Amino acid sequence: MANIRDQCSWIHMHEPKAATRKAKDLVRMAIAKSRLLEPLENLTIKVNQQALVIGGGVTGMVAALELAKQGVKVHLVEKEKELGGNLRKLHYLPSGDDPMEYLKKLEADVRGNKNITLHAGAKVKNIEGYVGNFKTLLADGKEIEHGAVILATGGQEYKPEGEYLYGKDKNVKTLLEFKEMLKKGEAKGKSYVFIQCVGSREGDHPNCSRVCCTGTMTAAIKVKERDPEAEVYVLFRDIRTYGFRERYYKDAAQKGVKFVRFDDDKKPVVEDKGGKLEVKVTEEDTGKTLVLRPDYLVLASGTRPQKEAEELAPMLKVPMTKEGFFLEAHMKLRPVDFATEGVYLAGLSHGPKFVDESISQSLAAVARAMTVLSKTTLEAEGIVACVDESLCDGCGICVPTCEYKALEIVANKDDAKKKIVDVNVGLCKGCGACVGACPAGALTQKGFRDEQILAMIDAALEQSKKQEVKG
Repeated sequence: MANIRDQCSWIHMHEPKAATRKAKDLVRMAIAKSRLLEPLENLTIKVNQQALVIGGGVTGMVAALELAKQGVKVHLVEKEKELGGNLRKLHYLPSGDDPMEYLKKLEADVRGNKNITLHAGAKVKNIEGYVGNFKTLLADGKEIEHGAVILATGGQEYKPEGEYLYGKDKNVKTLLEFKEMLKKGEAKGKSYVFIQCVGSREGDHPNCSRVCCTGTMTAAIKVKERDPEAEVYVLFRDIRTYGFRERYYKDAAQKGVKFVRFDDDKKPVVEDKGGKLEVKVTEEDTGKTLVLRPDYLVLASGTRPQKEAEELAPMLKVPMTKEGFFLEAHMKLRPVDFATEGVYLAGLSHGPKFVDESISQSLAAVARAMTVLSKTTLEAEGIVACVDESLCDGCGICVPTCEYKALEIVANKDDAKKKIVDVNVGLCKGCGACVGACPAGALTQKGFRDEQILAMIDAALEQSKKQEVKG
């Protein structure tokens, strides 16, 4: 291919003559390489048609059930003894549905499905292999063979570290803790203050945690419905009730919830005044300082990834964001895939999101996993690295250069004393990093052999040589 559109006509639109000369050079180079092309063999890889789902929250359970419905044998691994994850901590959903009822049905379906093997109270110790052929070792010694992985490790609510007297005053609660108190009827007071963005949109966690504002609205509405005379204040920097959830913000305001905006640099100050909470906040627009004395202070703290995610990432060779969430291959083109084939992500392990969003993403991950699991064999890419065993001395310099962990030093099948490098074509993506690193020239990238590249260079310089002679 000679890409004369992107590399000539588009970028040199104001220099047509120079663009034409460059286009001729590119075509000449492509022809020079095509003279030396050779057939590339697409190697076949057998597929183990079982799946591994890591995480037994709502995302993981939905993924396991959807895979099972399509006849796939699924291994669902959950570190806790019980299923449900964060759904067990949600007592109110904006939709009005009862999350506990949904959880009970979901769990019953999972436990009763013959295609799902549940590994509760289990932890992943090691994962190795490649698309279609993974092997996972659990901490209890069980080994699972499978063809695809769905990561649904979930997230957790950030627990403030001494901020706003959290942990020091029994009436300072996180949003989830307060909602549990509401459910049990333990939150009995006349005045409530909510502080938004605790642990989000600052420092090492600049991202918005998405669910906090909507969660505050539902909790504030519940308080006002139980006691219309109760005073409810929401101290915020920005309210972000995403999409149609804006109606909960409007509903809260209509019920008498008071909203006070503060500046990023002037956070509320919380003190203990003789056993009574005192909150001072400077209202951004008027500059006036309000002094509030609530019965309960509720902190809308952010979402953090589970610690297990950091352990799984190097096992599967998948990237993470600086906040510790898994990073997809492409935000728009491959939103639930990783660069590592056969591994997919969904739910809070990808970033903060609502329950319905987690379920939608779980279904997307299942759809992508089925592109692998529905087949008995896969074709490996033809453009991969290959080894000339007569030149390789097994020095291992190439091994750390491979981002996909496709290289391994093994014994030569003809001479056990000699070491050579072996290329796993199932993992190799043909990036060529190992080819450039090999000091002996034993590694070659199919489709981009040295003689092919040199022929292109000679063709590129051919015209300039002619011009020099003419000159």
